[in-house]
Amino acid sequence: MSSMFQKASTFLGGGDGDGSKKYDEEGESLTTVLDTDEDRSSLTILVSDITELMRKRLIDTFDPKETGSQEDHLFALASDNSELANLEKLSDEERGKGIQKILENKKTELAEREKEVSEEEIVTLKTSVLEFFDNWRDTVVIRVGEVVNSRKTAEKQSKQAKPELAGLDTEPRLEGIETEEHENTITEALLKRYPPVETALRKMAKEKRILILHSVLLLLLSLEDYNAYSRVLLLYLTTSLGLSATVLSEDEKKVARGLLTAAKKMSADKETKKRAEENRTARKWKMGVAGVAGAALIGITGGLAAPLLASGVGTVLGGIGLGATATAGYLGALAGSGVLMTSEAMEQYTRDVEDFAFVPIEKPGESEIEARRLRIAIGISGWLGDKDEVVTPWKCIGPGQEPFALRFELEALINLGNALTTLVTSTAWSYAKSEIIKRTVFAALSAGLWPLGLLKASHIIDNPWSIANQRAQKAGEVLADALINKAQGERPVTLIGYSLGAKVIYVCLQELAKRKAFGLIENAIMLGAPIPSSSADWRRIRSVVAGRVVNAYSADDYILAFLYRSSSIQFGVAGLHPVLDVRGVENVDVGDLVKGHTLYRHATAPILKRIGFEDIDLQEIRREEHQLAEKKKEEEQREAAESGAKQEGTGDNPSISEGEIRRVEQEIELV
Repeated sequence: MSSMFQKASTFLGGGDGDGSKKYDEEGESLTTVLDTDEDRSSLTILVSDITELMRKRLIDTFDPKETGSQEDHLFALASDNSELANLEKLSDEERGKGIQKILENKKTELAEREKEVSEEEIVTLKTSVLEFFDNWRDTVVIRVGEVVNSRKTAEKQSKQAKPELAGLDTEPRLEGIETEEHENTITEALLKRYPPVETALRKMAKEKRILILHSVLLLLLSLEDYNAYSRVLLLYLTTSLGLSATVLSEDEKKVARGLLTAAKKMSADKETKKRAEENRTARKWKMGVAGVAGAALIGITGGLAAPLLASGVGTVLGGIGLGATATAGYLGALAGSGVLMTSEAMEQYTRDVEDFAFVPIEKPGESEIEARRLRIAIGISGWLGDKDEVVTPWKCIGPGQEPFALRFELEALINLGNALTTLVTSTAWSYAKSEIIKRTVFAALSAGLWPLGLLKASHIIDNPWSIANQRAQKAGEVLADALINKAQGERPVTLIGYSLGAKVIYVCLQELAKRKAFGLIENAIMLGAPIPSSSADWRRIRSVVAGRVVNAYSADDYILAFLYRSSSIQFGVAGLHPVLDVRGVENVDVGDLVKGHTLYRHATAPILKRIGFEDIDLQEIRREEHQLAEKKKEEEQREAAESGAKQEGTGDNPSISEGEIRRVEQEIELV
């Protein structure tokens, strides 16, 4: 343990020091809150139990016996069998037959999964992620334990971890949660994903439980980064202490503001000025000066540890309920190893992508200090109607995270957006859709079943889709490079994307798994993803995401099916149906919200609301829900008009004339 940590342990009242004697002089500290040996042991045991549960979930990712939910399997059966086409209308007898069919195929499927997880690549991935996790876990448990007990006691308790989950009530009982529908949804999602672990600490007064959460957050920061596993640990701790996600989010905001304020006070420090001058070029990279400078000032990058302590950061953060010296001790050697990106490194990352930038999403009325967070979210659009849509769908990201939009290959995505709009409003698509709807086996759609006329006109969309798809592949690789090299600092990252934006996330996560880069990603949320749904691919994804992995799909997304028709659609498309046989992947049917692929860009907030996303802007939810309703109404009116014209003209003839094809081609050329 470093001398700085030794001093911290002393002031915090660790078993190796006499910090309890400092209470009157230094104010509240963790050992004064946990005023009995039993309370101090309870915290160490709770942290050990939570990390053991996290490890078990990691192992489950690679367990061939862990499969998706029964509902997901029934949906898959319904896609392949006309008699199960409407799952919600099934009788008990029909549902029973569906379940029986699952059981009949169980042995064969299990053998296939066992073969998959025994492949060398997957075995190596499992070994690597567990090694990374175990190293992190040991550091955390001992760090917490040596502060509240002795190091020896902490090591002993960490080996005895046997987590017991607390009972979950149907109605949320977390304190501080509002009764509004969206808050209940968030609470439900939080309890489901991060179920509370039994602990005697839950009986303590709320103020003390909040202070425990504050303290553990600062202890985790003292480990020299704030990675995704640390954040997930805090979410488990939050539910286990009977607190709301809002309490944790507000605490993170206070800490971020405190660190930034402290960093600003260092402006006269010679060493700080020297570092700022050295990093001036890096801060001008495309992601925006505010983004990089903010990360550096928070202290997550840039090696600002010593100046932070020298400036009296404990005094700045004293207002969150901890004594000044105790707070400084918790922070310890904060992020001393972080290094801002050099301009040469950025040029290397972007060599294959002409346009790649993190665009800060500014909140009206927020100052520079108020905008900084310990966590970030990156929203990625999959096609564009105009350049503003790089940012617009992601204004719904709430105040708990620092939001960015990823801009990549603007021209290619605008061309794709124009092509999609022209295609779906054409008579060609109207005919095709009417034929598709007649078919009862959607999963069997292939090039041979699509109307011939539409296939003749397919190059209208195929070329811009192919170009944008290739660019998304490259952008995903660049994003992985940037995150691995901490372009956004040592902060947990949430990735959200629709269509080809989800493809960027998919490629990024595959690359992170390939390069054994763990602890970077907190959540990955993919909407209408044009990517494979194979369990092997999603096992890799699950291994590099510490928090939630969400696959939002719509079986009625005929556009995605058409765009994907030349690929191996029989092997599954994540945006069309659930991902099966991987523990920890959340499948969410959004077919009622998204009837067509082009509606995803108007549905980001309603979908995030449905899944219980932790950080979402209520005003943007209302705006997008209204906008989505208007878009749906426009589509229904257009379809009704096209249906009437069809009956008056060509009747039921599904063919498309050469003249119609040329007309659509001309429309594409004109946009």
